[in-house]
Amino acid sequence: MITYGSVCSGIEAVSVAWDPLGFKPLWFSENDPFPCAVLDHHWPNVPNLGDMTTLTNRIMTGQIPAPDILVGGTPCQSFSIAGQRGSLSDERGNLTLELVRIFDAIDTIRQQNGKPPAILVWENVPGILSTKDNALGCFLGALAGESIPLEPPRGKWTNAGFVHGNKRKIAWRVLDAQFFGVPQRRRRIFVVASARKSAGFEQILFEPQSSSRDIKTRSGKELQIVRTVTTPPGLRGNASSDSYIVDINRFQTVSGKTVFPTLLASMATKQWLGNQEAFSGNYYIINGNAINKPVNSGGNGIGILNSTKMYTLTTSFTHAVQYQNQGVRRLTPLECERLQGFPDNHTLIPYRNKPAEKCPDTPRYKAIGNSMAVPVVRWIGQRIQHYLAS
Repeated sequence: MITYGSVCSGIEAVSVAWDPLGFKPLWFSENDPFPCAVLDHHWPNVPNLGDMTTLTNRIMTGQIPAPDILVGGTPCQSFSIAGQRGSLSDERGNLTLELVRIFDAIDTIRQQNGKPPAILVWENVPGILSTKDNALGCFLGALAGESIPLEPPRGKWTNAGFVHGNKRKIAWRVLDAQFFGVPQRRRRIFVVASARKSAGFEQILFEPQSSSRDIKTRSGKELQIVRTVTTPPGLRGNASSDSYIVDINRFQTVSGKTVFPTLLASMATKQWLGNQEAFSGNYYIINGNAINKPVNSGGNGIGILNSTKMYTLTTSFTHAVQYQNQGVRRLTPLECERLQGFPDNHTLIPYRNKPAEKCPDTPRYKAIGNSMAVPVVRWIGQRIQHYLAS
């Protein structure tokens, strides 16, 4: 049985995604009151350890077990273009490096117990690719075992890549939930890392075609490994020559095409609005950050789409829809759950001494917007399962 520990657990998209795979959660780590209530409601037998900054010491002292997988999406606000972009100087952004310390502690205990190294799965916004302080390079360098940040080849991090460091192998890739069976445009970067020596680790995020040097997307296009750095000739600062970066070309999906297969048929496009067909040409999508705002305030252009895909759910804005000639209405929490691939009413729980039917909408919207897209996480879990079985 594959075990995992979850940090910044939220409403546990990971457990919803991985329970059908037979993965077992050993512990959660969440301290926001409403998500904590969701965890307690759905997983009452899994301990919620609260503040993630306490985990390293608790793992090293044997108070909590060291799982096979460490998974989580640390707070994204410090890396998001929509935020202040405080990056690693932001207390929330610095939790990214705290995650590395937790991961190191897990590997230390697992080695002492004669177990193979753990696997890390981390999710965040693509804004981390372009922070001024090179936050992604700091994160990758710490995971790889370098004493300094890694520097991106040609001065800019791309949407996908691979690092082989002194300590670990690391792969990252930007994935969009709309190509995994939910009608939401949600691009997120996923990082997978491990010190395991077995071959094929990069295949967790990338699909090989005919050789180890050809990486294939689901659209049939190939991602060529274009540069392998085995010495530090200015591309990587003073990082040790025992590490190397494999930089992979950017890839584009074809507008209007379904690039990835639908993983959850129950979450198909026509079902997310309930009994009505979703966006068959008679619907308009209205971006939440354009509602009640002046026309020059942004909102991704005019903030209105005639599309089959919803804008990215966030914690700040609740998007709206207009059906045919009817009035505009905001999305319901149920629709937001479906856009993320959750079971219906996953967040409709008893809360603050009130029954589920009186659960307030505001914390539900926030928790759903903070979460991961379930089918994307399930796809990664399936890839890990295949890797560990090979």
